[in-house]
Amino acid sequence: MISNIKPKEATSIINSLTGGVVPKIGVQHIAVGRSEEVNAAITSLEEVKNGHSIVKFWIGDFGSGKSFMLHLLNTVAMKQKFVVANADFTPDNRLYSNDGKSVILYSAIMDNIAIQTKPEGGALPTLLEKWIEQVITKTAEENRISLTDIRNEQYRDLIRNSIMKTVNEITEVGGFDFGSVIVKYYDGYITHDELLRRNALKWLKGEYATKTEARQDLGIREIINDSNYYDMLKNFCKLFVNMGYSGFMINMDEAINLYKISTSAVREKNYEKILSIYNDCFQGKVSNLFINFAGTKEFLENERRGLFSYQALKSRLESNKFESLEIRDYAQPVIKLQPLDHNEIFVLLKKLKFIFDFNYNTALNVSDDDISAFMEEMFNKPGASEFLTPREVIRDFLNILNIIRQNPQVDKKRLFGEIEISDERPNDLAILDSIEEL
Repeated sequence: MISNIKPKEATSIINSLTGGVVPKIGVQHIAVGRSEEVNAAITSLEEVKNGHSIVKFWIGDFGSGKSFMLHLLNTVAMKQKFVVANADFTPDNRLYSNDGKSVILYSAIMDNIAIQTKPEGGALPTLLEKWIEQVITKTAEENRISLTDIRNEQYRDLIRNSIMKTVNEITEVGGFDFGSVIVKYYDGYITHDELLRRNALKWLKGEYATKTEARQDLGIREIINDSNYYDMLKNFCKLFVNMGYSGFMINMDEAINLYKISTSAVREKNYEKILSIYNDCFQGKVSNLFINFAGTKEFLENERRGLFSYQALKSRLESNKFESLEIRDYAQPVIKLQPLDHNEIFVLLKKLKFIFDFNYNTALNVSDDDISAFMEEMFNKPGASEFLTPREVIRDFLNILNIIRQNPQVDKKRLFGEIEISDERPNDLAILDSIEEL
């Protein structure tokens, strides 16, 4: 049923889904019912490869598969030789702030940078060292110096100048400081000075809180902050393309946390930042950048607190008026994820049973008929039509498989009968709306 799955992927899938979260790796093995969305993403990736930039909004109910879709996009993009990064919006980070919350989001993005050989994140040092080696090789060739000799101390200024020259050519705002810190990273890398290398990485990830601290450690007078972090993301995008990657995909999930910002002026500033990014991408002001936002219908369409409360965004993000449930337009900026149907969920649960058996090296006595009985029991429970999400179906199914694995004689029908449906949706959205009306 599933080929080429690795043990590490199987463990990640089972452990993550049992915990109610999307696995970082292996999601392609459990993808069902999203072929049109994936095909649209592949088309967009081709456009970004060719120098365009794109923003997409993935909209769906809680538990409908938004986070799964972003992780699936990661897998597809990495195969297309993109650098990717994921970050969640939280009450402590956002796109616009003046109290450090934007640079926290930036740091989360940089922490989670991934490439095909490091799909779980933490790939920034690997990428920097790869690029530095490319600069060293190119400088050696241009100056007819052997690859062994070019690493000698006498040629370090030559390499430093090459790094600065290349960075200045590909960057715009903040390029000098950006290049200067990469030079520091090179110094630490070539001399095996781990502290200097870590300090340079700390600066590039936006982890310096004060200019004084950065100046003491690196001799750099500026730091990455709430006002310049987006420029640094664009600089990194250009650096990744310079080293041979197709582009930079950034996925930002849990956008409902922007909707929940209590101060309307701050919320509007965040939407203004989304508009600025949107315009940059679609007006050609930035190249090879693909940004995805994932949020609920409330985040998009609520006229008081959502993106539609900001008229300039509403006019750009309203659905194609010729679209219907049967006739979809996947080229538009907003893609609304439809719930998986029962046949698709059945296929998904069969895949999960296979992966579960593979992970635990077992062969549980759970047939297709048993899976159908589980689904029938679950979808006929009171409240299922209103509250049941794929996340809850998957988690209950895996929990039952775990019980059967450890207690082979257990009565499956009794387990199915003990299923209960609960409303997993956050209960604070309606409260927020009522407060806004006061």
